[in-house]
Amino acid sequence: MQIGQIQSNASTKFSTAVPSEASDHALIQSMADGDKRAFKMLYVRHHVRVFRFVMRLVGNESTAEEVVNEVFLEAWRHAPEFKGNSQVATWLLAIARFKTISECRRRSEAQLDDKVAAVIEDPADTPSTSLEKHERSHILQECLTKLTPIHREVINLIYYQGKKVEEVAQFTGAPISTIKTRMHYARSRMAELLAEAGVDRAWATI
Repeated sequence: MQIGQIQSNASTKFSTAVPSEASDHALIQSMADGDKRAFKMLYVRHHVRVFRFVMRLVGNESTAEEVVNEVFLEAWRHAPEFKGNSQVATWLLAIARFKTISECRRRSEAQLDDKVAAVIEDPADTPSTSLEKHERSHILQECLTKLTPIHREVINLIYYQGKKVEEVAQFTGAPISTIKTRMHYARSRMAELLAEAGVDRAWATI
């Protein structure tokens, strides 16, 4: 079954609508009972975040979209197995991480590529300000791609997903001390790369 099929049939399962304020855990519970409206609500809440997470790892929009669809279909299939021991967002990202790695291996990609989310222009920006933002995004993107996959991942999780070191350790299965070491190296290396590019590390807000 495809996501579109689940969403298009979302009005046929129950006569009582899922409350819009329902928690993520409540949505998963409803999904476990086969409620397709709950699935649609979960997708609407989290698909952008999951897409950005995957996009930073694969660097290809069509591949990222395919992986995101697989992530939510996997969540639909395994909703009855969700025990509520973690946040639903963390659970979805864990599925996304596994699916991304599997997809890259399937396509025999030698290295995960990292992309920074596109800079959203402020309508009030002048042309020069807009150009400067794009230049900054490009420089940061180029520096990130020079990190190893494990160091890009830790920056992605901590700086872009807002995860704590303890959460990243649990998420990746690596010891906290290892995550701290990776983070220290990644930050130091990014500082070197940005300096080589002629910019201050703080300028990139990392």
